[in-house]
Amino acid sequence: MSVQILTRRLRGLLASTRRLQLAASLVVLALPLSGCGTGALWDKFMAKDDTFNEEPADKLYNEGLYLMNERHDNKAASKKFEEVDRQHPYSDWARKSLLMSAYAFYNQGDYDSCIGAASRYVTLHPGSPDAAYAQYLIAASHYDQIPDISRDQGRTEKAIAALEEVVRKYPNSEYSVSAKAKMEGARDQLAGKEMDIGRYYLQKRDYIAGINRFKTVVTQYQTTRHVEEALARLTEAYMSIGQVGEAQTAAAVLGHNFPDSKWYKDAYNLVKAGGYEPEENKGSYISQAFKKIGLGSLVSSQ
Repeated sequence: MSVQILTRRLRGLLASTRRLQLAASLVVLALPLSGCGTGALWDKFMAKDDTFNEEPADKLYNEGLYLMNERHDNKAASKKFEEVDRQHPYSDWARKSLLMSAYAFYNQGDYDSCIGAASRYVTLHPGSPDAAYAQYLIAASHYDQIPDISRDQGRTEKAIAALEEVVRKYPNSEYSVSAKAKMEGARDQLAGKEMDIGRYYLQKRDYIAGINRFKTVVTQYQTTRHVEEALARLTEAYMSIGQVGEAQTAAAVLGHNFPDSKWYKDAYNLVKAGGYEPEENKGSYISQAFKKIGLGSLVSSQ
């Protein structure tokens, strides 16, 4: 934009400002001359904008509860709770409303807004008795967005991290038990992803790449439902590349922990077909992984 144009606009603004100042001066000068109408005119001139009417915090809060519980209108309820925070930001009602707005967002499936409101609650009120619930809402919002195993599992990892935060910060809360259960579900999902990729490599006869995926399941996700198949796949992959000792160990650990598993039958037959028997090498990472969590003794005692 040229200097000439900017100069003309500046002059225009200055001229407008002078005209407004002159008009205001004339109005003020005219007020004393208006006789009996002076008071009303002055009141109208100086009156504040009354379009905003502040409502009592408890009234807004209860209206939000009604909309959520009776009308099942979580979107409208969240707006009421947000209005409490806007009109009465430092009140106890605002604290309660912030948590309720997070819950309303969660109910309507607006997980990002729920995470935002709940995170703000934890930041502002870390010592509140309801902070555990706010943290749980964050974790549950991530957990409910876990995708199927064919897609990227970034959300699953976030869910596990948030769930671990609930257990770590609030171990004695009522939400800790639920968080642990959800954590197992999320870990099962990650194990399923590893299995999916491992099977793909096995089909391509890229046995080393497949072993690395099944190894992850055996060493990190021993308590998931995928571990039986992972041990059987390790038996298959190790037999295919001639590492018989590891194949025997995988089959032996599978048979010891899951003797009635269909996967053990497959693993046993693979080892037997090669002229061997399942035999555990206690120095193998496979044996060590199960010894670390004591799964063998748990399963064999059932």
